[in-house]
Amino acid sequence: ISACLVGSEMCIRDRSYVVCTGSDQAIAAAVSQFEQSRNMTDRLAALSQLVNSDNSYKAQALQRFYQDWQHEPLVINQWFQVQAMCQLPGTLEKVQSLMGHPAFDIRNPNKVRALIGAFCGQNTVNFHRKDGAGYGFLADQVISLNRSNPQIASRLLVPLTKWAKYLPTVQERMREQLQRIMAEPDLSNDVYEVVSKSLAE
Repeated sequence: ISACLVGSEMCIRDRSYVVCTGSDQAIAAAVSQFEQSRNMTDRLAALSQLVNSDNSYKAQALQRFYQDWQHEPLVINQWFQVQAMCQLPGTLEKVQSLMGHPAFDIRNPNKVRALIGAFCGQNTVNFHRKDGAGYGFLADQVISLNRSNPQIASRLLVPLTKWAKYLPTVQERMREQLQRIMAEPDLSNDVYEVVSKSLAE
C-alpha cells in the first residue's frame, strides 16, 4: 500500500488502510490527528481508524470524544456508529455492552439505527459471524421492538431478509431466526409482512 504524503502527514484515505496493518507510524499519525484537529469531522475520522486497530490509545480516544461531544446527540450517534462498524472480533459484544450506555435509548429510533442498525446492516464481517450470533442478536432486537416500535423493527429486519444470497449453511441460520420471529405471538403487521414475504422466497 502506498502512503501518499501531504507535507509530513499521510493523507486520510491511505492512512486508514495503513493503520489496519498496525504500523506504528500510521497509528501515531491517527493519534496526532485526533489530538490536534479542531473540528469534529477530522477527529471522528481519526477515531474510526483508531477503533479499527489494536492500540492502547483507543479506549482513551473514545472516552475523550464522548466527553467532548456528549451534549450533541447527533454526534454521539456517530460515536455509537463508529464502534458498531468496527471490523475487529468482539464487536457484537461491544454493541451489546453499548446498549447499556447512558446515552443509548432503545426508544429512540436514531440511537437504534446508529448502533444496532449500523452493526447489522453495515458491519458485514461481524454480523455474519460463523456462529450465527449476529443473526440471533438482530432477531432479539426485532422481537423486543415489535410492540414498542414496529416500524423500526421491520426496517431493522432487512439484513436477515437477504438470506437467499448466501451459502446454504448461512441461509439456514438466517432463516432460523426469521422463523423464530415469525413464531412470536402478537406479531405486528409491519414485522409480519416483512418476515412472511422473506420466508416465502
